[in-house]
This record gives sequence, C-alpha cells and structure tokens, in this order.
Amino acid sequence: MRPLPKKKIGLYWFTNDLRLSDQPLLFKASQEVDELICLYCLPQVTQFHQHYSQEKGLSDSRLSFVKQSLFSFKQQLGNLKQQLFVTTESPYIAFKRALSQGVITHLYSDTFAGTTEQCIIENLRHDFPHLSIHQQETGHLFCQNQLPFSLENLPQSFTKFRKKVESLDILPPIPQLNRLPPMPSAWSHDNDFVSIEETSIQQKIEQFHGGELSAIAHCVRYFSSGRASQYKHTRNALDGFEDSTKFSPWLANGCISARTIYAMLKEYEANHGENESTYWIYFELLWREYFYWYARRYGSRLFVFSGISERVPLTSFYAHRFQQWKKGETPFPIVNACMHQLNQTGYLSNRGRQLVASCLIHELGLDWRYGAAYFESQLIDYDVASNWGNWQYLAGVGADPRGSRQFDLIKQTEIYDPNGDFIKKWRGHCETAVLDHVDMVDWPISPPNNH
Repeated sequence: MRPLPKKKIGLYWFTNDLRLSDQPLLFKASQEVDELICLYCLPQVTQFHQHYSQEKGLSDSRLSFVKQSLFSFKQQLGNLKQQLFVTTESPYIAFKRALSQGVITHLYSDTFAGTTEQCIIENLRHDFPHLSIHQQETGHLFCQNQLPFSLENLPQSFTKFRKKVESLDILPPIPQLNRLPPMPSAWSHDNDFVSIEETSIQQKIEQFHGGELSAIAHCVRYFSSGRASQYKHTRNALDGFEDSTKFSPWLANGCISARTIYAMLKEYEANHGENESTYWIYFELLWREYFYWYARRYGSRLFVFSGISERVPLTSFYAHRFQQWKKGETPFPIVNACMHQLNQTGYLSNRGRQLVASCLIHELGLDWRYGAAYFESQLIDYDVASNWGNWQYLAGVGADPRGSRQFDLIKQTEIYDPNGDFIKKWRGHCETAVLDHVDMVDWPISPPNNH
C-alpha cells in the first residue's frame, strides 16, 4: 500500500495586508496548501530605532486603528472557518516556535519595504532550508516584473519614475476570496496568542475605523460625493475630513489595495469624466508607489542620517527643542496647532506634515530621524516607505535633486489659515514659548524682564 502524500501546511504572515479582496498571495496559498495557519505579530517597541528615537511604543490612536483592523479581519476569516492568531512576540521568535513543530511546509508573506521584516525572512530561509518561502507584492499598483527597469536602476527622482510608469497597464484587482484551506489539526498552539476584541478606544476622528469593510465603505462614499473632481483644489487644506481622500489609513494597514482604489477611480472617471483632480489622485498613488520601490531599492539607507545622498545635514539634536516640537510648544503657532492635532487624533494633513517637518529640520535644527520616528509612533496611516522617504525628501537627503525643502511658516499660515481658525481650534498659540531655555554651556537663560 502506497503511503499517503505529506500534507502541505502553510503559514501566512499577515502584516499590512488585512483584507480578503485583491489578495493575490493569499489566493496563491489557498491553491497550493491543504491547511493554513494565519498569523499576525503586533508591532512592538523593538521596531523603533532606539539610537535616534525616544518613543516607547504606539500611540493609542495608532494601536486602536490596528486593533480595529484586526478585529474586522478576524471576523472575515471566521466566516471562512479560519482563525487569525495574533501574538505580541517578535516575528522571528513566533515563527521559530511555530516552525519547530515540523509540520509547516510553506511560508507566505508580503515582499516588505522594511528591512527588519525582510531580514527575518532571510534568517528563516537560513534556519529552515527545507521551508518553501513565497513572497509577493500584495497591495501595490505594480509587481516588480511589470516595472520597465530593474530595482538597481530605479529612477532617482519621482518625476523620472512617474514618466516611466504612469502609462503602464494596472492589473484589475482580483475578486474577494470565498474559500480558504482549514487550520491544521496537527499543529498545536499554546495560549501565548492575544485575544483581539473590538477595542474600547474610540478614534478622535470618528470616520477613521479600521477594517476592510470600513475601507470600502469610505471609498464608495468619497467617490459618490463627487469630491474627486475637486481634489486638487482642496487637498492642501489643514483641516476638514472631506478636503482630501483620506485613503491613507486603510492603505497603510492593508485594509484595501492601491489597485482597488485605482479601479474605483477609473470607474468614477468613466461615469463623471476625467480632469486634473482625478488625475491627481492617481498622481498621489504613484508617490506612494515610488516610495515603496525606493525603500526596496535602498534598504537600510532609508534610516541613515545622510539618506541616499551621502550629504550629512547641518543639524544636531537638542532634547528640549524636540520636546517643544512634540508637545506643540514652539514659537510657531501653525506648527503647534498641527502637533496638537497629530497628538490628539493620530492624523495630520499632508500640508501639516510638511510644515512640522520643515520646522523640526530648519527652524529647530534637529536630526530629521527623530521626527520620522515620532511620526512612526503616532500616525494611524504610518507607512514605513512613505514616512521615511518623505522625511528624507524634506531633509534634502532623499529623492529630491533640488536639496532640502524649507517652508516659510508665516507665509504658509497666511495662505492656509488666513483667519486663524485652525490655530484657534487646535490651540496653536503658546504665550511662554521660547526656542531655548539654556545657553551654549547649558546655563539657564533668564526670562526677559518685562518691568
């Protein structure tokens, strides 16, 4: 009697791909393995770069959005008789524990922009040589084999990248999965997994709720409103939920894919016509796409002080200035208002991000990486490639051939908050704000005598 063939048992490492629609790698896994384990590792403090970060973990706003997304995805998997295992262990330890049982034959994961995650995959490849590892881009506009250049020849500016790719065909999103392999009976798991329930932490911006269903509902509402036809004219507003697309939190957590949004955009254009604003939505998706491939191309140089330029910025680190910036207690009301908004909501407009970053780098003379790491801890739409790539761009060590970008904060206030409504709403005025409290030899600076 011939022995039964060995079962193929897969482990899918979920990260920023918490959805069932347009999931090519999960579809591949469903076709290849007999049984499947679904695992997610909660982001930990260890992901922060401690030698240039003072952050201890994720903000309540960011953690809440992640947990909402996980709870929604757990319910979706439950409808397919699957289960999402969530752990607070580091991914490498969690995988080594799972793989040590000797029943898992296949590992599936996104092709990561972050070097930490990609190093974990390489270590597993070394430690478990018989493990069949499958990686694929899961949420982007293009796959690597669609690009008209190699990663090594990635254009060094966004404009050059855009001109090469914007006319490429974008594959339609694949339909939502309605079947997954069952969990393996041979795999024993202990009680180290975290129970994910509907979080009690409410988002300060109520429209932001994690999960694929919320993502799709938001996109449908946005395109149904007709605002896409005015997007280019309203996108730089500092406040107002309707002024920009607000797709980024769901994109960053993988609750929806860029291809799905692109397909909805093209449907909108077919029904309502194309214009500069609808093109600009695609333009912004291309920026996100560029930074993903930029991170893939440059790896750990995404986090280096001199960036990809090898030009060392003329900045340093002053702890008291950094605390002023974080708390919104600088001499610049527009910056203070933006930082209060970020700290309270976990979200900041694109223009607001540019202003506070410019202030940190140019007015306060601080190492840009501290700002990038603070954004990493706070933003509900944190995306490793977009965040660190944009900070490099503004610091003049990244993808902009023109060097650093400095914004005139007074002029920007006159343009984007002429009546002071945003500053008033977010309490931007700080009557006691001074740039420094100590002099060059660390002696306290006396407050001015007003008598």
